[in-house]
Amino acid sequence: MAAPRTRDLTWLVALSSALWGSDALLRKPLTTQLPTPLIVVVEHAVCVVVLSPFLPRAWRGFRGLTGRQRWAMVGVGAGASALATTLFTLAFTRGDAITPLVLQKLQPLIAIGLAALLLGERLHRRYLLFVVPALAGAWLLTFPDPLHVSLASAEAALLAVGAAVLWAAGTVLGRYVAADLDPTTVTVLRYAIGLPTAVVIALATGTSWRIAAGDVPSLLGLALIPGLLALLLYYRGLRRTAAARATLAELAFPTTAALVGVFVLGDRFAPSQWLGVLLVVLAVTALGVHERTAPAPAVAGTRLLTGDVSG
Repeated sequence: MAAPRTRDLTWLVALSSALWGSDALLRKPLTTQLPTPLIVVVEHAVCVVVLSPFLPRAWRGFRGLTGRQRWAMVGVGAGASALATTLFTLAFTRGDAITPLVLQKLQPLIAIGLAALLLGERLHRRYLLFVVPALAGAWLLTFPDPLHVSLASAEAALLAVGAAVLWAAGTVLGRYVAADLDPTTVTVLRYAIGLPTAVVIALATGTSWRIAAGDVPSLLGLALIPGLLALLLYYRGLRRTAAARATLAELAFPTTAALVGVFVLGDRFAPSQWLGVLLVVLAVTALGVHERTAPAPAVAGTRLLTGDVSG
C-alpha cells in the first residue's frame, strides 16, 4: 500500500509571511497616537495573557536551565523581544513604512555572522557572495540619493538594523537553549521576560500610560495577527513545506510590506530605492536556498538560523 501523501502547506508559509509584512498597517498609525514604549508594553502584555496557560511549564523549564542558558534566555526576552521591538517601532516614527520591514530581511545574514562570532562556527568566504549585495541594497534602500548621505536620512534605517541585530542575536541565543527547551516554552519565556523589560523602558522614559478606547482594537490586532497568529501559522506550515518552496513563499513578507507602504500608507520610493529592495530580497532569498540545499552551508550548522522572518 502506498504511503499517504503529506499535505503541502506552502500557502500557509506565504500567508504567515504576508501577515508579518502587514505589520506597518497597524504599527505606523499607532505611532502617531501612542508613545512607542507603551505600544511595546501592550503587545507583550496581550501575548503573555494569551500564553498564560503555558507559564507554569515554561517556569519549570527555565529553572532547569544552566546559569549561562538562563542568561541567554534573558537576552532573548529583554533584548530580542522588548528592546528590539522598541527600536523597530521607533523606526516607523522616523521614516516610511517599507524600509524598517525590508531591512528585517537582513536577519539571516546577521544571524550567521553572530553564530560565527558567538558560537565559534567557521565563516566561509562564500558568505560574502550574499552579504555584499545585501549591504549594497540596504544602502540604496536607506538613501533616496545614495551619493548624498545624511544622519537624519539614516536614522530610521539605523533603528531598524539595530532591531534586526537584536532579533538575530535572539535567534542565536535561542539556539543555545533549544536543546533543553521546546519552541513553545522559548516563545512563552520570551514574552514573559520581555514584558517587565518593556515596562522598565516605559518607566525610564517617562511614558504616558493613557490609551484611547479607539486604539485598543489596533493594539490587540498588532499583538495577535502579525504577532502570535503569524508565528503559529508559520511554524505549522514550515513542518509540511519543502525548504526551497518555503524560502520562496517567504517573499510574501517584503512584497506585502511594499504594497502596504505604497498603496495604503502613501509612501513613495526613488527608483534606486526599489533597486535596493530587490537586491536585499534576492540576496537573502538566495542565502536561504543555499543554506537549506547546499552540501556545505556558509557557516557550519546554520541551517536553523535561516528561514525565520519573524525575528
